[in-house]
Amino acid sequence: MWRDHLTEIIIFAVLFLLVSGMGFVAARWRAPNDMAHLDEWGLGGRSFGGWITWFLVGGDLYTAYTFVAVPALLFGAGAAGFFAVPYTIIIYPLVFLVLVRLWSVSHRHGFVTPADFVRKRFDSPTLALIIAITGIVATMPYIALQLVGIEAVLKTMGVTGESTIARHLPIIIAFAILAAYTYQSGLRAPALIAFVKDTLIYIVILVAIIYLPYKLGGWGSIFDAADAKFDASPSPNDGILLNANNQLQYITLALGSALALFLYPHSLTGVLASRSRDVIKRNMSALPAYSLLLGLIALLGYAAIAAGVTPLPGSTEGTVDNNTVVPLLFEQQFPSWFAGVAFAAIGIGALVPAAIMSIAAANLFTRNIYKEYLRKDATAAQEANVSKITSLVVKVGAVACIVFLDPQFSIDLQLIGGVIILQTLPAVALGLYTRWFHRGALIAGWAAGMGLGMWMLYQIPNPATKRLHFGGSAFPLEKLGFEGSTRTIYVGLVAVAVNLLVAVLFTLALRAAKVTEGVDGTERDDYFADEGDPRLVPSPREEAEVAAEPAPKV
Repeated sequence: MWRDHLTEIIIFAVLFLLVSGMGFVAARWRAPNDMAHLDEWGLGGRSFGGWITWFLVGGDLYTAYTFVAVPALLFGAGAAGFFAVPYTIIIYPLVFLVLVRLWSVSHRHGFVTPADFVRKRFDSPTLALIIAITGIVATMPYIALQLVGIEAVLKTMGVTGESTIARHLPIIIAFAILAAYTYQSGLRAPALIAFVKDTLIYIVILVAIIYLPYKLGGWGSIFDAADAKFDASPSPNDGILLNANNQLQYITLALGSALALFLYPHSLTGVLASRSRDVIKRNMSALPAYSLLLGLIALLGYAAIAAGVTPLPGSTEGTVDNNTVVPLLFEQQFPSWFAGVAFAAIGIGALVPAAIMSIAAANLFTRNIYKEYLRKDATAAQEANVSKITSLVVKVGAVACIVFLDPQFSIDLQLIGGVIILQTLPAVALGLYTRWFHRGALIAGWAAGMGLGMWMLYQIPNPATKRLHFGGSAFPLEKLGFEGSTRTIYVGLVAVAVNLLVAVLFTLALRAAKVTEGVDGTERDDYFADEGDPRLVPSPREEAEVAAEPAPKV
């Protein structure tokens, strides 16, 4: 009953309302003369420095779902759940040079979305439309998953009900507040809230990794308890060490997830909001510090095993909700007041990425669907207004995913999202370095990779959630012709490999047929432009500052 968790509920509510208030105040923080512009509402004026970008990008990538799902995966499957740690380490060197090129060309031409870049680079509105729709579809379940993190906390505090509406009412209220301050403040709201969110997360985790081993007999006892649990499990794929059955899946999932991470539009939104190339370089060098934190968070899954945590029942009869193990661990082991702080950290951890994701999806719709196909002469103010309204629609869709679908199914959808967004890699990531690919070939490659990926995902069941299809992203090698193999491979990596192969073959074929390739609207120097370069498209703030300067005396 919720009355047994009154202290936790009060602290959670107070901190949640505090940061919500900050979200509304953010409209006045670094306020421009005019918010009716996508550069201001959707990209924070393109003026964020090192610290703001650090918290914004970190808060964007390390979400509430991460903080409950990664330890939950270790709780249920053991070492296989650590894949999230290496992939967040290897990605930063991979994108160190890629993202600065995207920043430069985007600021040179005023791009707001990756689809804007593709449109200009390959002279193809069709390819840009495909990239935009892909980004929106891949982002939607990711937003819904932020609700899973909040829901796990609310279930632990007993804030639930019997009917569908009663059970989800707190989440609906929370996202209504989120929608309101995002509509008003744009990207400035999550940028400001990220300071509080990350501070709370760091405090909670640092206390947890010191206090919990002390209470549970040390890390040696924690690992022994986890090892004993997995030894008694009938599954051949779990354990505190990887085995032959899950090594290939671990490697391919880590690499595929790394390649996908900065293809998500919300990841790129934080990058494009940065002030300069140097800000991005410094952040790509320092962001692995979050991976250290993530590794410590992951170990909470083993701590929950040692503490004897039993997950709460899932929404499907006969299943359990492993996402509740960390909230339950905090609730059982910490004083009520600190458990409330920890719950607030997870809840607030959902607000930052959810806001950025909805803004990114809205920007894609506005720039690459609304303006390209519905109203080519849209003014900057009209673009900003459409993007605000679309961000509300996106949040409503995310809430609907949780209310009307099994939340566990939403988790499966996120795995599908990674496979989907990976199919934009040739056009976006490789397109930053080369225009060798034919625009028609990129469309064909995308279709081949997407088709194969969806077919492979359809073949994967999930016994835990009793789903026959779309139950995960681990595809059995046996179904690819490797008879007798018990190993699996990440669907996304196979699909993007086929995507690239088809793109290469079609490029050669279309060139041989002398099919027109369009005109590249970018130049080599565009990819190296930096802050202060006169060729950069000025932001509304910069235009206002220039207009306000007194005329030179004659």
